Amino acid sequence: MKLKTNVDGQTLWVEWVHQGLVRLDGREVAVDLVTVSAREVHLIHRGRSVTVERISGADGEKELEVSVNGKKFRVSLEDRFDELLRTLGMENTGQARTAQVKAPMPGLVLDVLVAEGQEVEKDTPLVILEAMKMENVIKSPASGKIRSVPAQKGKAVEKNSVLIEFH
Repeated sequence: MKLKTNVDGQTLWVEWVHQGLVRLDGREVAVDLVTVSAREVHLIHRGRSVTVERISGADGEKELEVSVNGKKFRVSLEDRFDELLRTLGMENTGQARTAQVKAPMPGLVLDVLVAEGQEVEKDTPLVILEAMKMENVIKSPASGKIRSVPAQKGKAVEKNSVLIEFH
């Protein structure tokens, strides 16, 4: 997935190509990456060691603060859909009503965080989906009541599989 990353006012396009290879502004960069915890990664590039820790911002959020070798940075992330919505002037259209939440990519359902009949607010974590060795928190796009939960913990899902259905 390609992300437009703004770090303290500086824009950089980042794309994870595969384990060990990242594309930064179109330039391929080899990195040795190790996940230390849910909030911390350690990477080595050209013999230089870098520790990156998320200080604030939950999984899946697009505004966060990170520490890179002890130096703090504010980071905002934007994927191609965010950019398209902004270009079309639709980034603040209010809460959309949705009938289903679908898997954005193939993966393994690590946890289901809601149940049938539960009322949820916009951005409530619904499902944790593991894809490409990364945990992705799938959040509610709007407030509503859960009608059914087809997603099952421990089961693999394909892209666009229905995870949650709303009334």
